[in-house]
Amino acid sequence: MSSLREHIDQNRLPRHIAIIMDGNGRWAQEKGQDRLYGHYHGVESVRDIVEGCAELGVGYLTLYAFSTENWDRPQYEVTGLMELLVETIRKETETLNKNNIKLHIIGDQSMLPEYAQKALQESHDITKNNTGLNLVMALSYSSRWELVHAVQQIAADVKAGKVDPDGITQDTLQSYLSTSAFPDPELMIRTSGEYRISNFLLYQLAYAELYFTNVRWPDFRKENLYEAILDYQSRERRFGKTSSQIQTETQEPVKPEQP
Repeated sequence: MSSLREHIDQNRLPRHIAIIMDGNGRWAQEKGQDRLYGHYHGVESVRDIVEGCAELGVGYLTLYAFSTENWDRPQYEVTGLMELLVETIRKETETLNKNNIKLHIIGDQSMLPEYAQKALQESHDITKNNTGLNLVMALSYSSRWELVHAVQQIAADVKAGKVDPDGITQDTLQSYLSTSAFPDPELMIRTSGEYRISNFLLYQLAYAELYFTNVRWPDFRKENLYEAILDYQSRERRFGKTSSQIQTETQEPVKPEQP
């Protein structure tokens, strides 16, 4: 059976893909099951998509796993999600390490239970020297929290005389974000048919291509990923310029270096 992967241009891969993994609860309810049933099956999709990105050579994959707003969900679901998170991280760390995948965590980790913080730190330490795919898990994360936190840190550094307020630029703000070590996403995927960003990487997604699919997260697999990447590759990324400008720039011959 042929795969959509055969049609992907390896020279035009998005360097960073961000995914809002939506639809676990609805998927479970449609099957007459508890919401946690959907979360457990969503882990299979995480495993498949991480593997797919690593195989393609994507540099960064950010997964929106748990938002700050998710703390307001029923306690049994929050507790179940935390236990599932720790169980999954501990099971998968060896596989991540074997496949040269480096784990990063962004978000307000102080809100996570101590046992979850410990498991995440252990996995991070084990994979920190890997040089393949950078897997970024957004846990207890929201973009508004991140921006407020960054502004607080900048204000503190201005007060301490470390930062000149007149010299603050976009680069300054970016350096205080939790994603400062990563390039901005070029492709954002949201599953389950919702057409919103839901407080996810608001600053970083300024020029990302947005892709929405009705597929519920537990059903999302590599072929769905390939479809999203092909859609991305069919678009013209202009960054505020006109099509003719982009075409001219790509046609201009490279000038030889002067001796």
